[in-house]
Amino acid sequence: MEFRILGPLEVWYDGDEVPLGGPKPRALLSVLLLHPNQVVPTDRLLDELWGEEAPERGTAALRVNVSRLRKALPQDVLTTRAPGYCIRVDPEQLDLDRFERLVDEGRSLLARGLAAEASNRLREALSLWRGPALADFAYEHFAQAAISRLEEIRLAAVELRIEADLVLGRHDELVGELEALVAEHPHRERLRGYLMRALYGSGRQAEALDTYQDARRALVDGLGIDPSPALHELERAILRQDPSLDAGTTTPVRVGAVAERSILVAITDETRVDALLAVAEPLARDPRRVVVLARLVRDAADLQPASAWLEEHRATLDGRDVAARAASFTSAAPGKELARLATELDVDLLLTDAPEELLVDGSPDEQLTALLEGAPCDAALLVSKDATPEGHVLVPFGGADHDWAAVELGAWLARATGAPLRLAGAAAVPEQGKRDASRLLSHGALAVQRVLGLSAEPLLTPPGEEGMLEASRDAGLLVVGLSTRWHDEGLGPARLRLAREASPPTLFVRRGLRPGGLAPPAALTRFTWSIRPRA
Repeated sequence: MEFRILGPLEVWYDGDEVPLGGPKPRALLSVLLLHPNQVVPTDRLLDELWGEEAPERGTAALRVNVSRLRKALPQDVLTTRAPGYCIRVDPEQLDLDRFERLVDEGRSLLARGLAAEASNRLREALSLWRGPALADFAYEHFAQAAISRLEEIRLAAVELRIEADLVLGRHDELVGELEALVAEHPHRERLRGYLMRALYGSGRQAEALDTYQDARRALVDGLGIDPSPALHELERAILRQDPSLDAGTTTPVRVGAVAERSILVAITDETRVDALLAVAEPLARDPRRVVVLARLVRDAADLQPASAWLEEHRATLDGRDVAARAASFTSAAPGKELARLATELDVDLLLTDAPEELLVDGSPDEQLTALLEGAPCDAALLVSKDATPEGHVLVPFGGADHDWAAVELGAWLARATGAPLRLAGAAAVPEQGKRDASRLLSHGALAVQRVLGLSAEPLLTPPGEEGMLEASRDAGLLVVGLSTRWHDEGLGPARLRLAREASPPTLFVRRGLRPGGLAPPAALTRFTWSIRPRA
């Protein structure tokens, strides 16, 4: 059995393509394959497949499509497991798994100096792509985030293969490919750096320097931000004809170092900047990241004062040994523009203050929705309080997608600040036959230990928001994952009450397309990477 999603959806069995039926069974299989060996709840499947247009008897309609899919697939591949359904996929049966294995092998070979073998392995990985991922669902809402994520890792693998080819001295043959990639992704600094290296290695030093100036204009005009120090250092190395730029050398001016990992701090209310930096600054120190301060204004008359104000805060961070960049520009659609900025930069986390309107009824406005939908990285909304983030980090944990992102961010903060980390879940309710959440909490704690070597203390609280409010009284920071249904319900009643009444500052986290804060550099291309244990 072979499942293919790196292109149009296909299933092959014993050398023949399996007919899957109509659009709905195919869409159902696609959703399940994006979560292989995991139970996808019925409610989520209804949401993904029908959204607001779910039939009156949605559960029955889902069962019909499950039955049709079961008839097409071998026995026991699609199983029913409360509270939903699970597709069983063995290692190497899914083309995405094979792609990721080959990319990991290519990265490891390149790190060991075996550039030729790395290039071949990465070409083999990229050959698994038969066109845009899930191409037959390009206009379906359920597939949009997955398609964006898959395209992100494909491009990262292309960049890794280009790095290997540059080490091998294949400069001439790379120039045309890189020019096309830069035209498609004009603000991606890593590609600009590769093109500069390829041109220089082809004996075209002047064009390499022109490429830097083109990059500077594109970044300043398009994003309101100067090139990174790494890209500037590459320009200086080309000017002095640094021997380290020769093919096959190991150098401080390494092509892959052009892009910097960063935290994007989007400031919508200047009075809240200190609260935002109190969260961002420790995250930027461990491991070292760049803080990108962004302030978008609607009126051109406000641009110069906003730029000067940002520069003061950038200089203050720089004086505290925190690398910082600043971007300010006018925009009538700040949510979309911030998402674009996060897409173009190597952003690990987009941090912004929760708008006051969100705390009225918990519903995100058009701009916040655009930001949450479009940013490829994890996004966190800070509800600041009079208190500062001092004390333990508390993460309510129910095991959903955004809950895992909250655990990642909570653990990252705990490690950076030295604060204890506590994962909270509901205590048992024997009279209702409900066991406590200790087993689930142990999964989260073990994952954090595995990745960070950091201990997480389990905390059982009375069910409901009252119990969580009480548990948060002595916390320094509360980190809460958004609902998987945030599009429809916003914060929802329980999270809205936490936002309003919890004593400590609260971060609401939406899981992004890229790996989150705990991801080591070697894991940046992984689609399935998470601190979530693999099935």
